[in-house]
Amino acid sequence: MSNRLVIVGAGGHSKVIADIAMKNGYTDISLLDDRKIDECMGFKIIGTTEDIDSLNDSKTDFVIGIGNNKTRKMIAEKYDANWVTLIHPSAQIATNVTIDCGSVVMAGAIINAHSSVGKHCIINSGAVVEHDNIIEDYVHISPKVALGGTVCIKTLTHVGIGATVINNICICKNCTIGAGAVVVKDIKRSATYVGVPAKEIL
Repeated sequence: MSNRLVIVGAGGHSKVIADIAMKNGYTDISLLDDRKIDECMGFKIIGTTEDIDSLNDSKTDFVIGIGNNKTRKMIAEKYDANWVTLIHPSAQIATNVTIDCGSVVMAGAIINAHSSVGKHCIINSGAVVEHDNIIEDYVHISPKVALGGTVCIKTLTHVGIGATVINNICICKNCTIGAGAVVVKDIKRSATYVGVPAKEIL
C-alpha cells in the first residue's frame, strides 16, 4: 500500500471516503474533480479526471468517490489506474469474503460468510450483507440496507436507504430499489421498484 491516495470526485461521497482513507493510514490525500473548485474537506483538488493517466504511477493509489454507478463504471473502464479497496475499521467482514478492486465498505457495514463483492461497489454505512450473497460490479448498497442470505444483486443496481431483500432473491442489472422497499420475489426487469412489497413504477 502507498501512503498517497487520489480520490476521483469531490462531493459528499468523497468526503466519507477521505475519512476512511485516513483511518487506513493514508497521509497524502488529494482529489480530482471536473468542476472548478479548489478544495474539499481541506484536501486539495489537483486536477480533473483527465489527469488520472498522468498521475498514475507505482506510488499512487486511486479510488472513485462518486455515488453514481454509471459514472463509476465509465471512469473505471476508461482509466487503467491502481484502483484500491477501502474498508472502514468498524466494518465487520467475514474471513472468506472476497471484495474486488475499487470497492468501498463504509462504517458499521457487515458482510457475512461466503459473500462476494465486485469491482467499484459501495457497501454503505450500516448495511448488512448476509451469507452467500453475490454483489456484482458497480452496485451501490445504501445505508441500513438488509440483504438476506443467498441474494444476488446484478451489475449497476442501486438499493436505496433502508431497503430489505429477503433470502434467495436475485435482482437483475441496472435496477433502482427505492428507500424502505421490501423485495420478496426475484426482479427480472430493469426498472425502479418501490413499496412494501416492492413493485415496479409504471
